[in-house]
Amino acid sequence: MSKETKPKLSKESFKKARRVFKYIRPYRIAYITSFIFLVLTSATTMLFPMLMGKMVEANNNATGKFNLLDFTNINSLVLLLFIVFACQSLFSFFRIYFGTIVVEGSMKDLRADAFQKLVTMPMDFFNRNKVGELTPRISSDIQLLHETLSITLTEFIRQLIIVLIGISFLALISFKLSLIMLGTIPVVALVAVFFGRFIKKLSKTVQDRVAESNLVVEESLTGIVNVKSFSNEITELFKYRTQINDVHKLSLKNAVWRGAFVSFIIFFMFGAITFLAWQGVSMMNSGEISGGELSSFIITTVLIGISFGSIPELYAKIQRTIGGTEKLMDLLGLVPEEINLKEKDSATGKSLKGKIEFSHVNFSYPTRPDMEVLKDISFTIQPGEQIALVGSSGSGKSTIVSLLLQFYHDYEGKILYDDKEAKSYDLSFLRNHMAMVPQDVILFSGTIRENISYGKPNASLEEIRAAAQQANALEFIDSFPDGFETLVGDRGIQLSGGQKQRIAIARAVLKDPVILLLDEATSSLDSESERLVQDALDKLMKGRTTVVVAHRLSTIRNVDKILVFEHGTISESGSHTELVATNGKYHKLYSMQNSN
Repeated sequence: MSKETKPKLSKESFKKARRVFKYIRPYRIAYITSFIFLVLTSATTMLFPMLMGKMVEANNNATGKFNLLDFTNINSLVLLLFIVFACQSLFSFFRIYFGTIVVEGSMKDLRADAFQKLVTMPMDFFNRNKVGELTPRISSDIQLLHETLSITLTEFIRQLIIVLIGISFLALISFKLSLIMLGTIPVVALVAVFFGRFIKKLSKTVQDRVAESNLVVEESLTGIVNVKSFSNEITELFKYRTQINDVHKLSLKNAVWRGAFVSFIIFFMFGAITFLAWQGVSMMNSGEISGGELSSFIITTVLIGISFGSIPELYAKIQRTIGGTEKLMDLLGLVPEEINLKEKDSATGKSLKGKIEFSHVNFSYPTRPDMEVLKDISFTIQPGEQIALVGSSGSGKSTIVSLLLQFYHDYEGKILYDDKEAKSYDLSFLRNHMAMVPQDVILFSGTIRENISYGKPNASLEEIRAAAQQANALEFIDSFPDGFETLVGDRGIQLSGGQKQRIAIARAVLKDPVILLLDEATSSLDSESERLVQDALDKLMKGRTTVVVAHRLSTIRNVDKILVFEHGTISESGSHTELVATNGKYHKLYSMQNSN
């Protein structure tokens, strides 16, 4: 049975929640204006019982000079009531209008900041957090905050104002009767609130049990072959009957408590109002208050009772929002990567030549600090040189690619580009000179044109077509009825693996990188797709510094150098011909693949 976990609130929770006011600050004029209209709306609400009380005492004499403020003339009072309603309507409109400016503007800024924070976090952050847990920060958490600011908080303040104005108004009418009211109506209202919470919790339990019984049905029908093959129809029927019997018992229990709740409301709430009216009539007979004042008192009391009843639930919602958005506030407080900042040296505006050097690099992933993935790695790649990284899974090949992209910064040793340390460059500068074609290509939902132009957002259609042609993708793209405007579907599901790879290559071609990173780009393709993709890769690699993480050794025969990784170290290096001639790790891997 699923249970709601109530967030625990602390001083730290409230301190984090206050950060949201940073987003309201730019709209403070609209916020103050909305608050003023909120007060005016609440105040005009409390004019209604006062004027209704005056109407009870007014006469129907319409003769003589008309005076809007003549509270003894019923016609004047009716007109005044309509004026109050008109003002309240106008105040409500402006309250909602200016309140919406504040809420929508601040939520827009908050969403933008939260997404910016997410996309600029280092890769280690995504290793530690699941995407399924991060997306609710922008969706459900901000929506909860939106609902609280636009409805719950506003209504909470409005009900408080009504209670304060109402109690003050009642005290002016009769202090004695006000004390009687405060000793009865609020107490009954609060008991009703807690009673109502218990009923709600019980109803939730019934819903959970119904869901569990439906799960039995779903599992039985989904696995009907197993049910019948094992002759377990009676077993499944027994399980379902047990569940629905529990639902039946809980439903009857719920009905008893709901009936008791309704009976409580009818007897105690109306009884309290009746008791108050009885006391009021006694006071009216003794001349302590008038009939009109008693009518105003009763109507105001009803409004206060309703407000008292709603305030605890509204406050509980605000508490849930504070607890529920704590992770969102934690996210906004994280330190992102330094992206789009000025570089720390004079390389701004220049291009990389493509020289790469690893000097005694040691590295462990932050999530596994005790497991060293790279151990004293040193090698140099000259501009335009092509090298391949080979070795068994987990030997450190893909980690080299991650460090080249500076996904991680906590490594020992030095990584240099054009003889300057990677940490002296701005991340955007470095990554703008690189392109990667991974093994598992994930395309963004949208068109083929949009996915290719991801490498160069301002590219013309002619440039996109040229990139697609070089990637051997133009033929299959033109075969689609919509051509470059063909929708690829979620994560590129409408395209085959080879087609997605060629789209990724076209994206890299369009970017025209100095450094090209290929992470087993052909390992999961059939022979025909591999031939087309490899041909496209060969074109793309020309004249670029290229690092290839290779699975199929037949694809790297012509690279300048091969580095063989074993348990985080480089055990061998050399050309294909040199390594095959030895009786080392590479020779064994190559012989094994050729024998299959």
